[in-house]
Amino acid sequence: MASTINLVVMAAGKGTRMKSATPKVLHPIAGKPLVQHVLDTMAPLPAAARIVITGHGAEAVEARTRGEALRFVRQMPQLGTGHAVQQALPALNDSAPTTLILNGDTPLVQECTARALAEACGGTKLALLTVVLDDPTGYGRILRSPDGAVLGIKEHKDASEAERQVREGYTGMMAAPTAALRRWLAALKNDNAQGEYYLTDIVAMAVAEGVPVVATQAPNETEVLGVNDPVQLADLERRFQRREAERLMRAGVRLLDPARFDLRGTLTHGSDVEIDVGCVFEGSVHLADGVRVGAHCVIKNARLDVGAVIHPFTHIDGESQPVQVGAGALIGPFSRLRPGAILGREVHIGNFVEVKNSTLADGAKANHLAYLGDATVGQRVNYGAGAITANYDGANKHRTVIGDDAHIGSNCVLVAPVTIGAGATVGGGSTVTKTVPAGGLTVARARQATLPGWQRPTKKAKA
Repeated sequence: MASTINLVVMAAGKGTRMKSATPKVLHPIAGKPLVQHVLDTMAPLPAAARIVITGHGAEAVEARTRGEALRFVRQMPQLGTGHAVQQALPALNDSAPTTLILNGDTPLVQECTARALAEACGGTKLALLTVVLDDPTGYGRILRSPDGAVLGIKEHKDASEAERQVREGYTGMMAAPTAALRRWLAALKNDNAQGEYYLTDIVAMAVAEGVPVVATQAPNETEVLGVNDPVQLADLERRFQRREAERLMRAGVRLLDPARFDLRGTLTHGSDVEIDVGCVFEGSVHLADGVRVGAHCVIKNARLDVGAVIHPFTHIDGESQPVQVGAGALIGPFSRLRPGAILGREVHIGNFVEVKNSTLADGAKANHLAYLGDATVGQRVNYGAGAITANYDGANKHRTVIGDDAHIGSNCVLVAPVTIGAGATVGGGSTVTKTVPAGGLTVARARQATLPGWQRPTKKAKA
């Protein structure tokens, strides 16, 4: 793109058909608000001004919307699309010859499509983004002369039966010469069925002035679909996920069923990665060469090194501190790795084991029904079933240190702060509150006793 543009994103609508207190543009696709998808996709465009028009739920929209050098303007009350863009006029940069106007509820529009629309305008033409649909109900219709020139747009609600037969619809997105746009918006009237100021009325003004009006067709329907109700939101969610799944598969990732895959962030990968059905990836996730992820796993903010295997129904959550899983590690099924879990090479974390803010060195194993919180675990440690680190005293967290080659028996409680020496063995059922020396056996439990002839209590007979 040879010159900068003004980018205007319309995000003022209420979205009545969503039947929700949440403003429409804040409803999520892939875990991210609709309007944020648009802004993030358009970030590479050279914009002199980036303007978001808010209205319904303006404070919430402005608080949740992020972007470099964003400026918000408010449309209060909401009196139509033309009225919305009128609110943006003071924020336009006149040094940018083209103003690109996009919809905040059309999350899958691509940067190349928007760039082509701006280039079609070139600061001298009015360029409309259109799409040909089998059923264009709800879309403004593109009216053309017999030679194909664009004459205007007729909103669906104002169109005649003959005009409603036109299959080329206006997507609500356009690029206009900035200077002319100021002039046209000032001349808008609201003499229509809804009593609103339609942005589409500027097309007839351009035609009357002899300004060329051109139509750029979107490459596919998915890019220009908006969201008006939960049904459409769910449809776009699946379209987005299918697009991401196909991108990953083309890059070599093997998805057992792309229809049962959800990405709500970024997923990078090496070669020979396999992902089973029903998996959800959130935040920033990296899967190195040969990683295999079993069915119905949730993985958020994590790095899985070469050859790691995540068995089904594992939950990895590195929300506040990323989780790291070492090469060749085996995790799950039904394991939970919480923030700050750092696992070395060939670590084994088995069923119903939870690890939080802990480091496990190479070869350490906790295979069954255990908890490791705020712990430093050495190499080749065997951590028994039912063992826990009691890391919280009711006010503060404390750390447990377990040396290399230690063996922690089943159903042990390690009351932090405490250190288990290298090579030490803690007998099953022990509650450990003091340092355990290296190399020996420590047992901290009551001596077993038997009372011969003891009788269980019996129920008293009812009177």
